[in-house]
Amino acid sequence: MFPQYLPNRAAYAYARMAMWSAARRSDCILTVSEASKRDILHFFAVPPEKIEVIYNAIDERFSLDPTEEAIARVRERYQLDQRFVLYVGNIKPHKNLVRLIEAFAALRRGELEDLKLLIIGDEISKLPALRRAVHTLKLHKYVRFLGYQPDDTLAILYRLASVFVFPSLYEGFGLPPLEAMASGTPVITSNVSSLPEVVGQAALMIDPYEPSAIADAMYRVLTDAPLRAELIQLGFARAREFSWERSIKRVREIYEEVMQ
Repeated sequence: MFPQYLPNRAAYAYARMAMWSAARRSDCILTVSEASKRDILHFFAVPPEKIEVIYNAIDERFSLDPTEEAIARVRERYQLDQRFVLYVGNIKPHKNLVRLIEAFAALRRGELEDLKLLIIGDEISKLPALRRAVHTLKLHKYVRFLGYQPDDTLAILYRLASVFVFPSLYEGFGLPPLEAMASGTPVITSNVSSLPEVVGQAALMIDPYEPSAIADAMYRVLTDAPLRAELIQLGFARAREFSWERSIKRVREIYEEVMQ
């Protein structure tokens, strides 16, 4: 989908060949969303009935309330004494984090000068454009890169965040929005690829190519208490619709069908 992000043309050719061979030789293809199924059909000539969609689900720890002591430890460790916007995910170009930083800069120019942005993900050094954006927009004091965090800490950071923003340009599924929803955090995400399918009506969806749209959505969630409360309740309900138990049951059924 994004060959420009691969190291060279040879890597792209190898990926196409390997995936084409696997798609053609397989008896059944499992994928995690209808959007991913459409992409497979677009790139590889396989019959639609050969592809089964089985949704992902989230780790149950995101649905469990952490102790007050654990919350206090995380708050103190990272000095989280102000409201903050949260992003969790890989640090790759298609995650669209430069536009998120631009949107955050626009948001702070108004009445939300106390706000901070926390970006959680590994390999930040491989995307120097993020550091450049922070430097250019003079956000050194307000944008923090925390690196990889274990799930227990993530569950607390989700709960402490004022809003979770996931402006990705492409996701096969996209677990972080569901994790945020299960944690009781209002979600803003992109209106492309699988994300509308995953979040349903439980998130504000934006055009990820427009920093102004991202900024406007953040402003709405941060200043409109009824909207925020509604998104939190819708998010809880949406997260419960995805179940590893159901997904595992269907995978087992498909294995048995293929074996027969």
